[in-house]
Amino acid sequence: MSAAPAGPRRRYAFVGTGHRAEMYFDAILRGYANVAEPVALCDTNATRMAYYQRLRQQVSGASEPLPAFRPDEYEDMLATVRPDAVVVTTVDASHADYVVAALDRGVDVIVEKPLTVDAPSCRRIADAARRGSARLVVTFNYRYSPRNAAVKELLLRGEIGEVTSVHFEWLLDTVHGADYFRRWHREKANSGGLFVHKATHHFDLVNWWLADTPATVYAHGSLRFYGAENAYRHGIGRRPERSHGAETDEDPFALDLAASSRLRALYLDAEREDGYLRDRDVFSAGITIEDNMAALVRYDSGATLTYSLNAHAPWEGYRVGINGTEGRLELDVCERASVAGRAGDIVGTPRPALDPTAGDTGEQASGPRREGTRLLLQRHWQPATEIDVVEEASAHGGGDARLLDDLFRPGGTADPLGRAAGYTDGVLSVLVGAAANESMARASPVALADLAPGLDSDLDPEPHDDRIRAGHTGATG
Repeated sequence: MSAAPAGPRRRYAFVGTGHRAEMYFDAILRGYANVAEPVALCDTNATRMAYYQRLRQQVSGASEPLPAFRPDEYEDMLATVRPDAVVVTTVDASHADYVVAALDRGVDVIVEKPLTVDAPSCRRIADAARRGSARLVVTFNYRYSPRNAAVKELLLRGEIGEVTSVHFEWLLDTVHGADYFRRWHREKANSGGLFVHKATHHFDLVNWWLADTPATVYAHGSLRFYGAENAYRHGIGRRPERSHGAETDEDPFALDLAASSRLRALYLDAEREDGYLRDRDVFSAGITIEDNMAALVRYDSGATLTYSLNAHAPWEGYRVGINGTEGRLELDVCERASVAGRAGDIVGTPRPALDPTAGDTGEQASGPRREGTRLLLQRHWQPATEIDVVEEASAHGGGDARLLDDLFRPGGTADPLGRAAGYTDGVLSVLVGAAANESMARASPVALADLAPGLDSDLDPEPHDDRIRAGHTGATG
């Protein structure tokens, strides 16, 4: 993104005013009000936009509401409001339309991950980014987490030599994981499935750690736990279409929107406008995404990634093993040691550390499994050494706060780790997930070059000092 001006504040329009937009909106109002300001809202739902209008009034005391636009008025918003940047947090499948329109008008873009959902929309975004001068940043907050940055530092120093293989296991628990099966994410046409919507985080981490380009993907996946058919198979039986109301008190998968003032305002009160149900039962019909997935990815260097994701685990976290020609790195992260109580007790809690869509630590658990991080380095013929990592009980292991500072207060020294992610990073992470989806459909390996002819060869990772320069974040267009 362009450097913040010394005088006037940088002006941001928000496209999509659901749950995820609040992190960025609230940050501008509170921590970055001297350098940034919201100037417009755009959403399909006026009730949700009204929630953000009230939030702005409460925090800043603003008396006049922000201009509000419908999606069909988006181009008018860009032309009349003339924002410096737009923050896109809409349904994943709609990202490309908003991103391309903004880039073509010379407006910078901050887009929530995933950048988009498939290869054709990746090409549209890449073409728009290349033909214009506007900057695009994909908000990969896991790059900013100290534990993941520590892995990057060790690899840059060559502590384990040349990387030959990576094993990456991600566990979503029955609060965070289940939530994807209540919302619009449950339909693959909207989200690209968890191989795109969620795993884009993980594929991007590996791409960034290795500074390498993925080439071929072979994947398997299925719906094994959630969904109507599994409910009967597991003996759960018939359930209501949505988990709403007091009758759900004893149901661990229930989400009572009325019990949370925030979720009531954003979703329950907004239903009358567009019919969107935030609390679909996780064992109801209509789910078209997988909850158990595995992929084998080969990189241009010859390194391989074995990846798995489970969306119904009893604890939340991830395990990474990176093998090199001179040793091995092991990263073990427990973000939530167990799930206690109803889903609504955590989903409705506004604190980021208890937010299932952020997936971070809840209350500290007792017993043998505890929240925390362990990073081990073991070189050949030497004992393992534990690497000290900063522990933060905030969203995404401290990544969100660092990301926000990079987004809204740029202009510092160059980042040797290259944490800011541009369109090339977003495209590569999506293409791995899209290739995984295609591989599942074909039951055969898929080359990224076949999935997106000519596109992957233009997206090789660039040197960090070329891509991350003092004064802005994001990739060169």
